[in-house]
Amino acid sequence: MPARLKIVGLGAAIEDTQILQRVDLSLQPGEVHAIMGPNGSGKSTLAQVLMGHPSYTVTGGSIVFDGEEIGHVATHLRARKGMFLAFQYPYEIEGLPLKDLLRTAYNARYANTDKQIGIKAFHDLIQQKLTLLGLDPSFVERGVNAGFSGGEKKQAEVLQLAVLQPKLAILDEIDSGLDVDALRRVCNALVTVKKENPDMAILLITHYNRILDYIVPDRVHIMKKGCITQSGDSSLAKVIEHEGYSE
Repeated sequence: MPARLKIVGLGAAIEDTQILQRVDLSLQPGEVHAIMGPNGSGKSTLAQVLMGHPSYTVTGGSIVFDGEEIGHVATHLRARKGMFLAFQYPYEIEGLPLKDLLRTAYNARYANTDKQIGIKAFHDLIQQKLTLLGLDPSFVERGVNAGFSGGEKKQAEVLQLAVLQPKLAILDEIDSGLDVDALRRVCNALVTVKKENPDMAILLITHYNRILDYIVPDRVHIMKKGCITQSGDSSLAKVIEHEGYSE
């Protein structure tokens, strides 16, 4: 089976600062990989580079998604191919109802396919996803993340996952800023979405082991100074929890 995502020798810089040195990583469909590491190690940069953020320059290596080299593909086209990035700090957009953003994103994701749907069908889809995730219908009537708590912002990201059904979800510290109860709600929603879309691969970027109690990864990778320095199964996260990121 071809890899869903294959990164070989990836280097990246912002302005004149080299951040990613040489990253090698491969995810199969349905796999969950966690990337852990200290602050400033390049984890969030990797997420941004994978989605084609224009502030970063790829200085070497390749990014292959579903067998296609995408290193020079625009961000919106990567999203249309089935890549999704959940933000560590989701943007707030006053005056734009979440339901309108979701419908626009859905129809862009499935442009020129038979999955295009009208307003009534999309309303029914949204209601199904809200029920699936245990969210009140009023949730999507609010402005995008406007006045949302930290937990609600992350729940909105998971709702987008449920609606868009990506092939690869990159979750950039989706657990940051959440208390125990909010973390449980967000993780339970993620588990529900994963069960509904079992072939979705997940690249989970986190500082903390606690989210991995809910979403058990197939592989754990440690990133330091722009490189993946160690990889292992889920037990590696427990080692890090007890010993830290020692040299």
